[in-house]
Amino acid sequence: MTQERTNVATFKGNPITLIGPELKVGDKAPDFRLNKNLLEEATLADYDGKIKLISVVPSLDTGVCDAQTRRFNQEAAELGEDVIILTISADLPFAQARWCGAAGVDRVVTLSDYKDNSFGKAYGVLIKEFALDHRAVFVLDKDNTIRYVQVLNEMGEHPNYEEPIAAVKQLLA
Repeated sequence: MTQERTNVATFKGNPITLIGPELKVGDKAPDFRLNKNLLEEATLADYDGKIKLISVVPSLDTGVCDAQTRRFNQEAAELGEDVIILTISADLPFAQARWCGAAGVDRVVTLSDYKDNSFGKAYGVLIKEFALDHRAVFVLDKDNTIRYVQVLNEMGEHPNYEEPIAAVKQLLA
């Protein structure tokens, strides 16, 4: 039975339904299988031993998602080799690659949840009404324990950028 959560998020002020559990700090991060491209997949285990900042966006082709991904790409340069920043959306992998090339984004890894929305369901951010992933930021330590969670109330708003970066820096200390 898939869990549906209502009254937790909106799109332009209208309620949306999120599918999946509400993950909390201290939870073990669920595994995922996402597409790097049409043939190559990535799982959480591919990033073992790294601190992971997971930036979830509905679509890279929107203003806030574009800005969010560019911002975390800039931050990536300051965080070093022990940190990987993943941007996850339901965009097709070749659309993600095209966007990254056009935007000059080269430090974050884009992964696609387009096939079955399994990431969105596992992380509790799949929007039932749109089959897109809702805007969120997760920070996982090297052992894949969730150390920071931010699921936005309004899909169109920017996340707090400073808090997840501070959470990553605390894990690096």
